[in-house]
Amino acid sequence: MAKAVGETPLMQQHNAIKAKYPDAILLFRVGDFYETFGDDAVKTSTVLGITLTKRNNGDEKSSQLAGFPHHALDTYLHKLVKAGYRVAICDQLEDPKQAKGIVKRGVTELVTPGVATSDKLLEHNSNNFLAALHFDNEKVGIAFLDISTGEFFLAEGDAAYADKLLQSLKPAEVIFQRNRQKQFKELFGTKFFTYTLDEWIFAEAYATESLLKHFGTHSLKGFGIESLTTAIIAAGAILHYLKDTEHPNLGHITSIQRIDKDEHLWMDRFTIRNLELFGGEGQNTLLKVMDNTVSAMGARLLKRWIIMPLNNIDKINERLNTVEFFIKEVDTRNKITHHIKQAGDVERLVSKVPLKKVNPREVLQIAKGLQQTEAIKLICESSTNDYLKRLGDSLNSCKYILDKIIKELNENPPVAAAKGGVIATGINEELDDLRKIASGGKDYLLQLQQKEALATGISSLKISFNNVFGYYLEVTHAHKTKVPETWIRKQTLVNAERYITPELKEYEEKIVGAEDKILQIEMQLFEKLLNELQDYIAPMQVNGHVMAILDCLTCFANNALHFSYKKPLLSDGDILDLKDSRHPVIERYLPVGEPYIANNILLDPLSQQIIILTGPNMSGKSAILRQTALITLMAHMGSFVPASDAKIPLTDKIFTRVGASDNLSGGESTFMVEMNETASIINNITSRSLILLDEIGRGTSTYDGISIAWSIVEHLYNSSASPKTLFATHYHELNELENKLPGVKNYHVTNKEVGNKIIFLRKLAPGGSTHSFGIHVARMAGMPPSLINRANEILVQLEESRNSNTDEAVKQLSAPKVQLSIFDAHSDTFDEIRKLLETVDINRLTPVEALLKLQEIKGKVK
Repeated sequence: MAKAVGETPLMQQHNAIKAKYPDAILLFRVGDFYETFGDDAVKTSTVLGITLTKRNNGDEKSSQLAGFPHHALDTYLHKLVKAGYRVAICDQLEDPKQAKGIVKRGVTELVTPGVATSDKLLEHNSNNFLAALHFDNEKVGIAFLDISTGEFFLAEGDAAYADKLLQSLKPAEVIFQRNRQKQFKELFGTKFFTYTLDEWIFAEAYATESLLKHFGTHSLKGFGIESLTTAIIAAGAILHYLKDTEHPNLGHITSIQRIDKDEHLWMDRFTIRNLELFGGEGQNTLLKVMDNTVSAMGARLLKRWIIMPLNNIDKINERLNTVEFFIKEVDTRNKITHHIKQAGDVERLVSKVPLKKVNPREVLQIAKGLQQTEAIKLICESSTNDYLKRLGDSLNSCKYILDKIIKELNENPPVAAAKGGVIATGINEELDDLRKIASGGKDYLLQLQQKEALATGISSLKISFNNVFGYYLEVTHAHKTKVPETWIRKQTLVNAERYITPELKEYEEKIVGAEDKILQIEMQLFEKLLNELQDYIAPMQVNGHVMAILDCLTCFANNALHFSYKKPLLSDGDILDLKDSRHPVIERYLPVGEPYIANNILLDPLSQQIIILTGPNMSGKSAILRQTALITLMAHMGSFVPASDAKIPLTDKIFTRVGASDNLSGGESTFMVEMNETASIINNITSRSLILLDEIGRGTSTYDGISIAWSIVEHLYNSSASPKTLFATHYHELNELENKLPGVKNYHVTNKEVGNKIIFLRKLAPGGSTHSFGIHVARMAGMPPSLINRANEILVQLEESRNSNTDEAVKQLSAPKVQLSIFDAHSDTFDEIRKLLETVDINRLTPVEALLKLQEIKGKVK
């Protein structure tokens, strides 16, 4: 690289390092500051709101400069990453005092949204996944890694499956091949933070070698992933990216798990959105209602349980039976919850050890977590529940390292190891002696002074210190004859002489170097402790995962007690039978004292496969659809459900098409989106699917809409899969299907009319509804009375001509009886007023004449 004219050695060094990381902001350590230069400085000053200055070096492009103190790195780093920048941290790799020439520097970490480990960059209740994708014809391999916990997952499937996983696990960053950018945007949109890599990285041999080398195994069979070639390539790309971003310490990534599509109840991204499982700040969602966990580990796992419910009846019943056990065994539940709360975020704390980001206080918290593990293990193993016994058996209190941490660390260590005071007394003899010297220096000097005064008879003897020759004994001239020959004279003053002794010199050497030596020994002992702690990472990660499971199950038990949830009965049959079912989210946010109107729902492929649900708008049709899906979902998670009794068939897929969702930015209308989502459902149903359709066909004309809705019902009924279906519609014509197809039944949401008002009873009843009460809803929304009256007139005329041609009926509509515009009603009068005003010269009008004219105009309006 050619040296620019007038470029200093420091800038030469900066530019050489920057050239290796062109797409990252380079934080360049200079003394006590992190500096940024050129374009980096402009971006940094804008994001952080810090001052942008200029250096007078004649080079306009690189003259910008912005920096901040090194101790403020955590504060500023997360702002840059949150703003979507990759940040390379360039540190001084040697002590500037020891350096010959320019200090050696290098990038110690490249921080991106997907590889963040700082607490300020992470949300404690959410995973921070880095995802990698590999495209291979119709197949997509996908891998997810949370570097802050060590959790590593991979999966393989079509683009829809990859899309569902991306939308569900919401990675902070997605990496893929550089030549696939267009394909990625077409399939998954532009909402993800992405980074592209060279094609050669996505090679099977390279990926397999990377994984085998990392895990230290001869094959991948032990992880059950050896056949997932495209997913292995994606996982290999993640390991490469970590190496690329200066993250070599990955001892906490101890295993890799397969996400198997067949092991989970499938929901596409539309369903996840439509059921309002998750949401932004302030949104009332299923997660918000269910998440009463007491640890960050439990909160993160609960999110995964919601988006990946189980599809194995034995595993589901294992969870349900354990929740039932916790409901009965109050003391056991409370004790386990208490211990989990005290343990801290075991998963993230443990991951900080190999990353070399753990501080002494966090190491002590790891030990406290192990103490809680020990207590939980005893509780689980002594219980009568088999699943709890098994979970307890997998816990490991790592007794050796637990005792070692408690013994060696101070009870209240500092946050930073470099501040000292980390190691307890009695661990290292030399350390204890040095501490006595450092802290008891004055006492020692006083004792030495008294001892020498007594031995020599010099009563005025005193010990002092200066920077020239350190500690000395000062003797006034009156006593200098008593000075022993072993003392060495260093300085003569007007009134006194100053001496040093071998003992004083030896002590001086000890006390001056004591602080540095103390810190050095403490750091060595702490590093040794961390090295030993590394051997226990895998069992401690298991502890964290087991605690997360227990946290979720005790949370389910507490939810069941507080919200009156009941244990569902899952079966291999086909009948869905819910008694007194309620919407878990809506019922939590009703006004105080207002009960939720519960409903019975029965879906049976033989007698009632499809329910056509009609009723007034705003009457609660959508709530009934959603609560059916949410109760099914909660049961598959292993949670009790909001119903007095629930018989639920094992379900493999929940599909929903609820509400309008324009994709105008993508150039698609409401109707196009609606048809895309419905087609996805029709093409993927099985006999174990649950389908919820709300207002299908409303995005097009009435005839088109009725035709499409009718044919969808017929298709679902005649399908060999015979999926259980709830179909809410405002097309009352569909009620006719009950007479034509035996498995189709009409239901409506009841209401009553009081005078000219409508009251929604929100109760489900057999039979179809006759009309939609749309005009009533318009009145409730505050439409003008004149508009409402006119709408009623039109409705009466259309209903009178129902049996004739609709187009003809619309043409025959009478003109409005009440004119809506005052200008049309009084057009002659207004013409007169207009002419009158045209003849008036305002500039010559006196105030009295003006009042008279106004009176004249007013008379005409009457």
